[in-house]
Amino acid sequence: MEPWPTLAWVLLLALIADWSTTSQSRDFTVNDIVYLHPSTTPYPGGFKCFTCESAADNYNCNRWAPDVYCPRETRYCYTRHHMNARGDSLSVTKRCVRLADCLSTGCMDANHEGHKVCTACCEGNICNLPLPRNETDAIFITASPLSGAPGVAQLPHLSTCFFITLTIIIALDLSQI
Repeated sequence: MEPWPTLAWVLLLALIADWSTTSQSRDFTVNDIVYLHPSTTPYPGGFKCFTCESAADNYNCNRWAPDVYCPRETRYCYTRHHMNARGDSLSVTKRCVRLADCLSTGCMDANHEGHKVCTACCEGNICNLPLPRNETDAIFITASPLSGAPGVAQLPHLSTCFFITLTIIIALDLSQI
């Protein structure tokens, strides 16, 4: 009798045995991360922000941002975008900040050449991916109410000033009609 049929059966049985021990593939989940890395943050509620100083554009900032956790005393991600009159980036700065650094977001003219600087803040893990380019993007986004944050006693006054300013702007626009 020839040895080939016997060898074929042995190889087939070995292949079937190997298939039975192989685990089924599935998507990698958050539970897998917790299981593999049970303590991935340096402190409870730890988060990361894209971080760069005067990068040429958003791509270079995000691409080369160091992968480190923000200091414990910070809570928000900050973005400052300096652009020319056409809207092209001149510099991008991103970092972890405290609440006080986020209370004056928005856009302003940087000089007489039409340059503009827009700043934005957000709360959350690497939430500062996009750039603020106009008043619609240059905002402060929080995931939790600011009233629970320490040192926010001046916010009711700021909101009152905002609504008064908004009312004046609307009144001026209506008077021109």
